[in-house]
Amino acid sequence: MARVHVNLAERSYDVVVESGLLGHAGAAIDQTRLSGRRAAVISDERVARLHSEGLLASLNAAGCRPSLHVIPAGEASKTMAQAEALCREMIRAGHDRRSLVVALGGGVVGDLAGFVAAIFFRGIPLVQIPTTIVAQVDSSVGGKTGVNVGEGKNLLGCFHQAQLVLVDPETLRTLPQREFCEGFAEAIKHAAIRDAAMLDELAALDPESREVPAELIARNIAIKARIVEADEHETRGIRALLNFGHTIGHGIEAAVPYGQMLHGEAIALGLRAALFLSERHCKLAPQAGLVVLGLLEKYHLPLVLEETIATATIMEKLARDKKFAAGRIRFVLLNAPGNAYVSDVVTEADLRDAIQHLRGKPG
Repeated sequence: MARVHVNLAERSYDVVVESGLLGHAGAAIDQTRLSGRRAAVISDERVARLHSEGLLASLNAAGCRPSLHVIPAGEASKTMAQAEALCREMIRAGHDRRSLVVALGGGVVGDLAGFVAAIFFRGIPLVQIPTTIVAQVDSSVGGKTGVNVGEGKNLLGCFHQAQLVLVDPETLRTLPQREFCEGFAEAIKHAAIRDAAMLDELAALDPESREVPAELIARNIAIKARIVEADEHETRGIRALLNFGHTIGHGIEAAVPYGQMLHGEAIALGLRAALFLSERHCKLAPQAGLVVLGLLEKYHLPLVLEETIATATIMEKLARDKKFAAGRIRFVLLNAPGNAYVSDVVTEADLRDAIQHLRGKPG
């Protein structure tokens, strides 16, 4: 078992990483201050079919008296309408402020279920059980919840920290190959901004094996945990480091219909753009950028932007991005692997150049 403590004073919690943990989730919850609460399990159709039976049995054994609430799989479910529907389902199932929400699934489920937990009866406890790489190393930790609107991704939401995160690497074996690989964009991002040695460890993994050591997942989570501890609500500029690759990546993701491009695929393109601008503005060594690009390629992530995705559309989405402060662009650049910082030197012209750079092949 690997354990990462997220130290946020009265909002502190543990992230537990252990193979087979899903089947013991009820016991893990019972050992915390959440013991005795009813559980509303929120999942999507695909994950519920694979993993809900064992989880529900475990919760029942622990006295949590769970109800299961299933949403359609995919980004299109991250809406205010779906959040309202879930809240109403939970009310009809008899849940109240003494209940807790258990999010079982990937980033979409985690973001949506976290938002529901934040607003249901003005806020009830949340347990995250992430089942994808991107959710395990990134979105399940840090307290960001949200839903999408037509103008952009995650523009409506709030901070609502989980009270426990349970990570079972065995769930990764059930992922389609594309979804397994897309999560590594976030893992690679964490290594690039804070732990250069981890880049070599990620390179040593076999994407086809589906075996990811619990210790490596925990170390990746710890990178985000330390940043969140230093800047929980992204007011000091430290947490913004986690946005490396996300400014242009989110713009690309929002420029196509939801679900057409997976989050990690868009972030991979955003990482390539950020590396390009890092070479331009802070003299990042080209060879260092090639190491990161090689890793993205190893995990079958896209590095070339399709011509059908217009630059003007991406720029329009960027203008609404939360990373713009008082009209200025706050862009994360990389001095060297493991050393990222937030810059305000990147211009709109730079962004356009970076997007155009993505239309050519690397190398």
